[in-house]
Amino acid sequence: MTKNQVSLANLNYNWRTLGLTGLTNGASQKENNMTNQAQAMYALSLDQCVDLIKAVGSKRTVLAQGDMGNGKSSMLTTLAEQLPTHRPIYFDGTTKDLGDIMIPSMQSIETDGCVRMIPHEELGLHIEGPIILMLDEYGKANPAVKNAMLRLMLERKVGSYSLHPDSVVFATTNKGSEGVGDILPPHARNRMTVVQIKKTDHMDWIEWGINNGVDHSLLGWVKDNPHLMASFEDIKDPSENPYIFDPRAQRAAFVTPRSLEAASDILKARAGFDDITLTAALMGTIGDRGAMDLMAFVSLSDQLPTLQAIKDSPKSAKVPDSAAAVCMVVYRTLSALDKDWLNSWMDYLPRLDTEAQAMFANGVRAPKYSKQSMVMTNKKFTEWAMKNNHLYTADKV
Repeated sequence: MTKNQVSLANLNYNWRTLGLTGLTNGASQKENNMTNQAQAMYALSLDQCVDLIKAVGSKRTVLAQGDMGNGKSSMLTTLAEQLPTHRPIYFDGTTKDLGDIMIPSMQSIETDGCVRMIPHEELGLHIEGPIILMLDEYGKANPAVKNAMLRLMLERKVGSYSLHPDSVVFATTNKGSEGVGDILPPHARNRMTVVQIKKTDHMDWIEWGINNGVDHSLLGWVKDNPHLMASFEDIKDPSENPYIFDPRAQRAAFVTPRSLEAASDILKARAGFDDITLTAALMGTIGDRGAMDLMAFVSLSDQLPTLQAIKDSPKSAKVPDSAAAVCMVVYRTLSALDKDWLNSWMDYLPRLDTEAQAMFANGVRAPKYSKQSMVMTNKKFTEWAMKNNHLYTADKV
């Protein structure tokens, strides 16, 4: 066996161990399929991507590629919280031109005898300390801006200016398959570490929503409809999932984690307008089909006991009839729970069905639940948990 044959055999073996076959069969479609499978297998969560950027971002540029509206831009906020000595800088590639990167200084002609380029404040190169520079929507930037960024990505320099050595640079873009103008030229890819971002899991999004005050009606709807977080790449026909973005369908609005957050803001302000206005606003945010379905969940809100009723009379406050409404009660409580009425809630909780109690138990023990310490140190909760520890694996949030 020749050296090349050995290399090909080893390559085939490595791909077979991943459950992928046909790499050396010469069929480009098979190779593309294997690439897609490998990318899905090794896609990162946003937290994993943040860890990678923190570890290598001062030397190498990580580009996070994923579905639109899945929270990629939020990584700048997360990094700023974890790197408090760094100043966050946001650079939106879709709206920038060369003049937003560097501009000529005519004053330099008098002092240096030549035109010297000075950095625009948009990039933060004028800041003396370390920065976190996010090049958002890099794939949609015009070619001149993309090319101007290449030296910054590789050498941390623009013209004669250098970033602080501890500065972190990363970029984001959507998938090219979405057909919304995201293009990554090969010479740009070769200067970056391109990683795929996982599709958002509906339960992970619910956990995030509980900690960030998302409307309980919306959380209940997402719990009942996990396909809201699906990708068009997983379906053969757009009609199979009328809620999500699909380049094959003409949908003015659709469901993404980002649009769901916007829908929550609308729902929380619904006291200021009637149901027709509410429906119209939701249609323009998450699409026609999504708005109609969500409104059915909103109507269930009438079945919910008020928080005040649970606080004042936990043993007689209303228990909703429908499972969806009970789910909303649990999500609303996890989000709004306070030390002053935790004891009342623990008196109310046993009146709910086992599945609802399990949802609460697993919501409390979720790694990122912001009120975890307060609940777990409560005497009534501890007593209840000891009697009902079997519920901790009965269901997720």
